[in-house]
Formats: sequence, C-alpha cells, structure tokens
Amino acid sequence: MNNNVYDCAIIGGGVGGLTLAIQLAGAGRTVILFEKEQYPFHKVCGEYVSMESYDFLERVGMPLSAMDIPIINEVKISSVNGNSFTRKLDLGGFGISRYTLDSTLADIAKNKGVTLLQETKVTGILFEKNLFLISAAQDIYQAKIAIGAYGKRSVVDKIINQRRVKHVSSEKNYVAIKYHVKVELPPNRIELHNFDNGYCGISKVDGGNYCLCYLTKSKNLRDNNNDIKKMEQNVLMKNPFLKKYFTEAVFLYEQPLTISQITFNKRSAVEDHILMLGDSAGSIVPLCGNGMSMAMHASLKAFQLIEQYLDENISRQNLEVLYHNKWNSLFSKRIKTNEYIQYLFGRKLLTNTVIAILKRVPFVTDILINNTHGSKF
Repeated sequence: MNNNVYDCAIIGGGVGGLTLAIQLAGAGRTVILFEKEQYPFHKVCGEYVSMESYDFLERVGMPLSAMDIPIINEVKISSVNGNSFTRKLDLGGFGISRYTLDSTLADIAKNKGVTLLQETKVTGILFEKNLFLISAAQDIYQAKIAIGAYGKRSVVDKIINQRRVKHVSSEKNYVAIKYHVKVELPPNRIELHNFDNGYCGISKVDGGNYCLCYLTKSKNLRDNNNDIKKMEQNVLMKNPFLKKYFTEAVFLYEQPLTISQITFNKRSAVEDHILMLGDSAGSIVPLCGNGMSMAMHASLKAFQLIEQYLDENISRQNLEVLYHNKWNSLFSKRIKTNEYIQYLFGRKLLTNTVIAILKRVPFVTDILINNTHGSKF
C-alpha cells in the first residue's frame, strides 16, 4: 500500500485527463495520473481540434500562439461518387498531432507537480470507506477522487462492469486507421470524403504534415481478407478524391496506426463513484471533429466541482449528481445530432443524395456544423 492519499487519481493520460491534472495541481491539489504508454507517442485520432478549446488550452499552459500550427476555417465534403462542395467554418479549428499535444501537456503536468506514472496499467479499482484503492504496478494507491479518462475501452471497464450491453453486433463495430502524409492540400481546409461504409478525414497538423484518418465498418476489412491495403484499393479509392490522395501522397509511416472494435454505445458520466471524461463518458463520432474539445470542456467542469467537494462545500453525492447533469446538458444533444449525421455518411446512395441536396441549400450545412460544436470555454 502506497501511504500517500492523493486528492485525485486519474486513469488515462489523454487531453481530458492531462488538462484536469494540470488544473487541479495548479490549485494546489495532489494528483496522480496513470498512463499505460510512454510519452511522446502517436494515437489514432483525426487531430483536428475545434477552436472552442483554443483559449482553454492556452490558459492551462499550452503555448499554441507561439507554435506553428495551422488554423482551419474551411471544410470540403464529398460523396462516395466524388460529388463535393466546400463551405467556410464559422468557428473552425486547428490542427495539431497527438504526439505533440499530449506530450506537451504531460510536461506541463509534471512541472505543476503531478505524479505521472507512465507505462503503468491500472489493474483494479475499489471504492471503500470514502476512498478509492487503485491497483497498478504491483502497488495500491489511495485517492479521494477517481477519474476515468482512458478512452473508448479499458480493463477498467470490465472491472466496473460499465458496458451493460452484453452483445454488440459486428455490423456496429468499426475500425479506425491513421497515417501522417505529405500532400498538396490547402492548409486552412479539412476534407471529409465518404466511401462505402465509412469516411476519411484529412487536414494539416504541426510539422508540415497532414493527418489522414478514416473510420470504416469492420465488415469492409473482413471482406478484404483483413488486408488494409487491399481494402483501401477496393473500397476507399472508389472515391476519386481518396484515389488521388492514396496514390499521390507520401506516406510517412511504414505501417498505419490502427484501432479495432470501436463502438459508440451509450455510456455514463459517473460509474461506481468514478467521474468519467472524454470517450469514457460518451463517444462522439469522429466525423464531427470535436471529441477532444468535449473532453477538455468536461475536465473544466469536473475541476470546478471537485474543488467544491475537496473544500467540503458539497457532498460526494452532490458532486456526482451535479457532474452527471452538467455533462448531459453540455454534450448529450451534441452526441445525438452526431448519431444522425453518422447515419447519413458512409451509405453510398444516401450520401450521394445528401451531398447533392446540401450543395443546393448550403445553409443547412451551417446548421448541422453549429449543432455539433459548442461555444468557447
């Protein structure tokens, strides 16, 4: 048993977990964060961040204005057959690799005094006598508050039995695949290109590279003998834009980064007294490009409520109820809207029809974009 009792233990060192750790440490709280990887490392991610979180990131110490990162204010969308349109983005976003973003935030957290345990997997968690007992690296750590910020799936899910659905149809399972490439593309534009049962995003990040990341139903990969290159040739390249990028771009990875068995099942912002951040609380479809901003916004709200709890101004029950309600008020409508958009994209006939309609009534695109993004925080 580790004798320290931390104010907060955070499981997962993505943008949600790291920004919460920085805020708490900056307020003088003791924080321990468990991350199973070693910084810096790449992640499967579209690496487009909504501008809603730009000011917040600078407040926690991320020097965005001093970094050479592209500001993105335009979107191009194409259907499976290559019919396309381009539209300005009112709020827009910026591009930054997770390799840069996460490792910089990790350095800020360490400098703030966060105990950052890298290459450390959490193997157990128990709530007992108003404290959390967390098993990791052959030790047990104690904390007053526990945060789940580990993404879409983790051994922690099994421990707390968060996934209530016993069986998920393989038709609802997705695979995500990511590359960094060199390509000719306007630096202020993000492009979303549909293909049968999936879609691909491409936009510029730091270092002059472009992130090319796509999501597809697992069936596409199975139908191509689990051969990624074969699937890209037989499925993705039927879209002429994707054919151009996959044949002309310079690919910087020998092998792509992949993640499989992705689902978008409904989850909960609080489970067994653990506050959930980011995809651990609820996944937004990657198509809309603001999952990272949602995680960071949730970290801000969690920080404000945790401070009240640690100052003994609210009870644990109030903390959990208030966080759950705040999370739902901020994100549940946005997630539902994204589910509808997800249904429209990646279906050949339907996507071709929708793109043709949006070209004639472009203001509808603005409405959809506004309903999938929040305000600056």
